Amino acid sequence: MSLTLLAAAAQAPKPIYWVELGLTNYLFRIGSFELRWYSLAYLAGIVLGYWHLSRMIREPGAPLAQRHADDLFFYCTVGIILGGRLGYATFYTGGGSDIPSLWLHPAELVKLWHGGMSFHGGLIGVMLAMAWVSWRNQLSLIRVADFVSVCVPFGMLFGRLANFVNGELWGRVVSGPLPWAMVFPDAGPLPRHPSQLYEAGLEGLLMIIVMLTLYWKTRARFRPGLLVGVFTTGIASARFIVEFFREPDAQLQRFAQVTGLSMGQWLTIPLILLGLFLIARALTKPELSTRRPIEIT
Repeated sequence: MSLTLLAAAAQAPKPIYWVELGLTNYLFRIGSFELRWYSLAYLAGIVLGYWHLSRMIREPGAPLAQRHADDLFFYCTVGIILGGRLGYATFYTGGGSDIPSLWLHPAELVKLWHGGMSFHGGLIGVMLAMAWVSWRNQLSLIRVADFVSVCVPFGMLFGRLANFVNGELWGRVVSGPLPWAMVFPDAGPLPRHPSQLYEAGLEGLLMIIVMLTLYWKTRARFRPGLLVGVFTTGIASARFIVEFFREPDAQLQRFAQVTGLSMGQWLTIPLILLGLFLIARALTKPELSTRRPIEIT
């Protein structure tokens, strides 16, 4: 442990101790069964997103009907779970990490209760789900993505708050006085950034405000690709910024030291470029008609 960090910690104001907040990682426990907040966060994000999507498609110019939203609810749920788990196995285990590759231990892939979900993997899963529903129902994929992207930040907010309640994915050690610095369990004695709350604020709350404002207060939904472009750029940029305050995954700290950026940051760069391309493309094309298309049965 660095003597400089210890000296800085001694001079800093008394940090907040996470264990003194009285938080538990479950809502209730019956015997060996626990209903965990992280599971509830996934459920709440998916259900709230489905409810809001059902409201959105009642507006003029919607590219899908309620039955399509029902299909998306099911397939996106599967895509989030499978994509998140497989993405974690791909990006965060094996290779230069200190965790054996989950691909070499297929039985471990299904043990979701052991933790390990990748945002980027879940995003790929959702994209595949949207592509499948759009292709099967002859819908415009880019417009479906526009509508779904408005609903995703709900899940991001709940998921990051659940990370905080679990006392996991903490931030880096603070380098100076910080009133909200926290000491997390299993993270050593030094105060750290509560980066889970930073992510909840940027990837969740801020993106909710931006996306809802664009959808309900502007005509952005009539420019195919604009909403999903803003979402992709915004959430990837937020993740890139927060990674400067978030402690790299233990198994990838060496990777971050060698490359200069964390795995999360490297994975967000293509998303930022894609989002900017979609925004530019949407703004150079004329708006769509507000007439509701005839539903194909």
